[in-house]
Amino acid sequence: MDNISDENGTELLGEPDSRNKLQKTAMFAIYDVLTYIDMQEPIDVQGIVSGLADLPYEQCDYFVKAAVIETLKHLQEIIPVYNTFMNKWTFDRLNRVEQAILLLSYVHYYYIEEGVDKGVVIDVAIRLSKVYLEPKDYKFVNAILDKVLTDEKRRALSLGQPA
Repeated sequence: MDNISDENGTELLGEPDSRNKLQKTAMFAIYDVLTYIDMQEPIDVQGIVSGLADLPYEQCDYFVKAAVIETLKHLQEIIPVYNTFMNKWTFDRLNRVEQAILLLSYVHYYYIEEGVDKGVVIDVAIRLSKVYLEPKDYKFVNAILDKVLTDEKRRALSLGQPA
């Protein structure tokens, strides 16, 4: 994988296991999962993750593995949440990269990293959006995540209550 910088010159890949590279790898893994789902093909999580990381699955970073697994576990719960906040639009009408960024943000905030700051998750999503989406699409990603990532839902999930 080549190093990529955003419009401010911030490197998005960096060192082999940099946080930015892991975020990017997780986004691509979720993108691949969505592709397999769309094609109605079996999903090989280990193959997807190890192929993107170019490592045996056992050596792959926890964050990437957790992002894919949590997305698959909660996909049917996550999509309606996004649909609730999209006026005259639905999750399935978004392009697959945008879907992957939104799913990654959701599972990162709610299931992977307890206590991660909402602003950090949104910042990562915006940076990925600016590189992989159309120039103004990051504004939509920012707005929808600001509505979807809430402390109330996080508290309900931590207490085992329905959100």
